[in-house]
Amino acid sequence: MIDDMQKKQTAESTSTVSMDSTYTGRDLGVTTGPNVCCFKVWSPAAVQMGLVLYPPLTGGNPEQTPNQLKQSILSMHPDEQDLWVLDVEGDLRGYRYMYKSTFADGTSTTAVDPYARAVTMNGEMGVIVYMEETHPEGWEQDIRPECSHPTDAVLYELHVRDFSIHPSSGIVNKGKYLAFTETGLRDAAGNKLGIDHLAELGITHVHLLPVFDFATVDESNADNDLKDASNYNWGYDPLHYNVPEGSYATRADDPETRIREFKSMILALHRKGIGVIMDVVYNHTFDTAESSFEKLVPGYYYRQHADGTYSNGSGTGNETASERAMVRKFIIDSVRFWAEEYHVDGFRFDLMGLIDITTMKQLASELHHQVSPSILLYGEPWAAMDSPLGDEMTVKGTQRGAGFAVFNDDFRGLIKGDSDGDGKGFATGENGKEDQLWTGVQGSIHDFTEGPAETINYVTVHDNLNLWDKVARTQGLQDTLGFLVYNEDGSIRGFDNVEEAVRKADPYLQIDPDNVLENETVRRCLLANGIVLTSQGVPLIAAGDEMLRSKFGDANSHESGDIVNAIHWDQKQRFKPVFDYYRGLIQLRREHPAFRMRTREMIEQHVRLLHKEQGLLVFELQGEDVQDTWKRIIVIFNASPKTRSVSIPSGRWKAAVEDGCVHADSLGTMENSKDHQYSDNSQVQVKRLSMTVLYSEC
Repeated sequence: MIDDMQKKQTAESTSTVSMDSTYTGRDLGVTTGPNVCCFKVWSPAAVQMGLVLYPPLTGGNPEQTPNQLKQSILSMHPDEQDLWVLDVEGDLRGYRYMYKSTFADGTSTTAVDPYARAVTMNGEMGVIVYMEETHPEGWEQDIRPECSHPTDAVLYELHVRDFSIHPSSGIVNKGKYLAFTETGLRDAAGNKLGIDHLAELGITHVHLLPVFDFATVDESNADNDLKDASNYNWGYDPLHYNVPEGSYATRADDPETRIREFKSMILALHRKGIGVIMDVVYNHTFDTAESSFEKLVPGYYYRQHADGTYSNGSGTGNETASERAMVRKFIIDSVRFWAEEYHVDGFRFDLMGLIDITTMKQLASELHHQVSPSILLYGEPWAAMDSPLGDEMTVKGTQRGAGFAVFNDDFRGLIKGDSDGDGKGFATGENGKEDQLWTGVQGSIHDFTEGPAETINYVTVHDNLNLWDKVARTQGLQDTLGFLVYNEDGSIRGFDNVEEAVRKADPYLQIDPDNVLENETVRRCLLANGIVLTSQGVPLIAAGDEMLRSKFGDANSHESGDIVNAIHWDQKQRFKPVFDYYRGLIQLRREHPAFRMRTREMIEQHVRLLHKEQGLLVFELQGEDVQDTWKRIIVIFNASPKTRSVSIPSGRWKAAVEDGCVHADSLGTMENSKDHQYSDNSQVQVKRLSMTVLYSEC
């Protein structure tokens, strides 16, 4: 993150560029051809533009290799639509390049191409690559996993480094894209690990935290000391939008390696039937004055207040002006590049409130009509701070009918309570939430959505306390379990360092290993995500929830390093009943369309409230009319600390889910289901802090 000085930075010049000025072609940056490269850059304020070329790096430190610092400056030519262009003949593979712009007042800047597709280590220069030469074997045959409707998706939010960095992962390429290509890994008990675990769990899409090139990790040092927290970041500090992050590649110093390995990751996940969502951060850049945007077109790419200061709706010092023609174009061009070149299956927009609604609608339309109708698009419908964008912000409700979804923070709060404190929700012990919970269960169609495809249902993601830590905090267990407490200066209260504090913590102190599902914290966690996975809409779970992942009470672990963030794969066996429950619920959802209705009308006609009272919600899904093999389904949420007797309609019912267990033994069947005969006014016993799902086939 940037410091306070930068947050107060003032725009030195207000752009004189027409806000309607635009270039309509899709060939900005470098277009490669047989023995020629065409360079195009948009910079209407420049009076001169030079292409600065450096020879390819051949190994070693360029500071010690003078020849590799030799540069050629070639004059670019002004063209229509405020372009500067230049065709350069010859084989330029591996050449590094920059743009040198000169303005009317005599000032000059040197910038990396905003449209660069490859860069040197730490993104200091653009690099010319032939993208068709970066394909891994089998890339031409890659096929997107089928997703015929957004409500068919089950999303799984994951950080590349967290996935594999812990020794218990058994993965060789720890912290790398290639970790996703390693198959056949199992722990000592025979449990599947890595990508095989993801396929076994049954999720449809992996939502990766930012994997574009971000600024705050030194790519030359990312693997030197795994205890060094500076090697770690979530990636919400954009540097180069069209280049994969180098610290996740086996060689950050080779521009093609990160591209090829990124594609290898996509290919491996696709072969497992799993789509890939990119977390994208177009709402701000890491730096302002030193960004390529500001260097090439001063005052244009960022929103400003009337006094010329940068607006700060992102809370990081700037916000991009998506409503301006060439900013909108950049965002759409960039997203389409990832979707088309890298076969990415969807995009999650960070602080989507700062992207104007016109841009989001245009982007959704282009993606679905010109790339693939199965691409998922969703984001956070809020900003971090006030923005001058005003009524054009993409907030809850503006997405109606526009082809994308928004995070449902209302439903999130109703289920768990606040994000970092002691506040409670339905699943964590707060009464009086039943009416609002029922609204969320119906896909928020009577709140802010036109249909269930527009709501992303979740309880926790990377931000704030994760699920285990949040539930434990609502029970007042943070001190007992040894959760980390940070002082104002960033130090750990009572300890010399984070490693020592984590070693002393015991997040699972109160779990009986022989009766995992009897633990109250476990039961509340399973209830929370059970609600998510059985509600109408698009469910998202955070990586590791299925293994009771803890971050030791760290509510903002973006710089806390592997010691806090790594997924501990040994917990799969330790908490196997929890994994089995998640797997079973995901299987249940994917097999039965009654849990994933597609329209408002279907929900209004076929989802019926049966009963609600303090800590209890009971509803019925009429499956026969939505082509489900189960004609009727009853779902019961019991958030009270005692068993409840619940009246249900008469009929012959089988229990698919009860008391923390899903009776599913194989795909396509619900075996070992408990068969019950109920008459009028029959009572079913629903255990404390649990969900019950009953179904009838007749």
